[in-house]
Amino acid sequence: MREIMELMHRTHMGVDQHYENITHQCSRTALADGWGGSMVATEISDILFGTPKPVRGDVNMGCLKENEVNIIIHGHEPNLFESVLASVDDPKLVQEAKDAGADGLNLVGMCCSGAEMISRHGVPHAGNFMSTETILVTGAVDAMGVDVQCIKQGLAKVADCYGTKLFTTNPRCHIEGVDHIAFIEHEPRECTDAIVRSAIDRFKNRNVPIEIPNIVNPGIHGFSQEYINYMLGGSFRGSYKPLNENIINGRIRGVAGVVGCTNPRVKQDWVHVELVKELIRNDVLVVQTGCSQIALAKAGLYTPEAAVMAGPGLSEVCETVGMPPVLGLGSCADNSRILMACSEMVRTGGLGDSLADLPVAGAAPEWMSEKAIAIGQYFVASGVYTVFGVTYPIIEGTKFHKLLFGGLEEMGFGKWGFTADPYEMAKMMIAHIDKKRKALGIDKARERVMMDMADRQKLEAA
Repeated sequence: MREIMELMHRTHMGVDQHYENITHQCSRTALADGWGGSMVATEISDILFGTPKPVRGDVNMGCLKENEVNIIIHGHEPNLFESVLASVDDPKLVQEAKDAGADGLNLVGMCCSGAEMISRHGVPHAGNFMSTETILVTGAVDAMGVDVQCIKQGLAKVADCYGTKLFTTNPRCHIEGVDHIAFIEHEPRECTDAIVRSAIDRFKNRNVPIEIPNIVNPGIHGFSQEYINYMLGGSFRGSYKPLNENIINGRIRGVAGVVGCTNPRVKQDWVHVELVKELIRNDVLVVQTGCSQIALAKAGLYTPEAAVMAGPGLSEVCETVGMPPVLGLGSCADNSRILMACSEMVRTGGLGDSLADLPVAGAAPEWMSEKAIAIGQYFVASGVYTVFGVTYPIIEGTKFHKLLFGGLEEMGFGKWGFTADPYEMAKMMIAHIDKKRKALGIDKARERVMMDMADRQKLEAA
């Protein structure tokens, strides 16, 4: 809060009038957002609801069931979704659904809170931000509860056209013409039970055709930073050392974080899918959060079998560990998991002394929200090269542009990049990763040496 107040003061007329000085404060504010707000929120969510670990989860509109009461929760706050999960598991409410002629209650996620719930509980996910209205057009959604952020302005009209009960729940988010059921943290079931009962009532009175595309894409989700540590080293020797070593020996070229929204200005999911396919083909391990995670899951990139699409080095690592070449870390509010993973790579050793030394890059190919700029800036301020797609709100050739796209890196930070083309974006990220590999002296793959027992006995115990 202090950093935000400081920034608001500096941007007042007659205060800070130097672009470099303002950018420094923007960076401090962004770092407070990422290493403060976002990280603390993720840690508290893990304490309250459990740290994610790999779980199978289905995505796409086929997760809706014609013969069940379909309930969608959409937004960003896990406490609402966790309470709805308890409501749909309540035997009394399940029996009410069956008394209404349904086979049961079907809870489905949407957007970022859905990504968080698929990572923790394997709750199926209907689609990302750009799918919201389309999913209502199936006629199968009996109720949708929303909290905050990424809620489309036209959702109320679409819900009305198809008879879906739409509810707001957060005091910060009211929509004209939409019923509001206040979600009170100390009495959450009053809100979520009401949403479920409204969905049951709508199921009994469905009066629109039900058309559900029969498409379901399975995948493995829930790769938290803590689980990656365990996955690579086991229970007693959990470590990022195998990851660092495979980056050093060249099997893995580097790591890319592909995060963020889906944007109506581009073909749905296309930029994310093509970018990630190009990255993994070049042996770059990809980690993901947010709506981009669902885009990749729909493309089948979240299964271990997707390793066949990766380059020979990354594919070998994935097959050895039994993991997909794309690791989903949860919602866009969980971007701090990527920061923690990068920090652990530095702490483990062999890849430089700071995040700015790592052969890593980040991208938000289809960003559409103001918060994406703040997220991008806290990655840049942390030392990570970050590329945005679609558009970037800046004038090229200005002093400010030169600072963001080059000057910050000279100061020891990361830097910004921009291109709308996924193939060009992949080239830019790979070129940056290669530059960092060269600076670390690991730009040439080490020869693989067969070791006998005598060689092994000479190794120091880890």
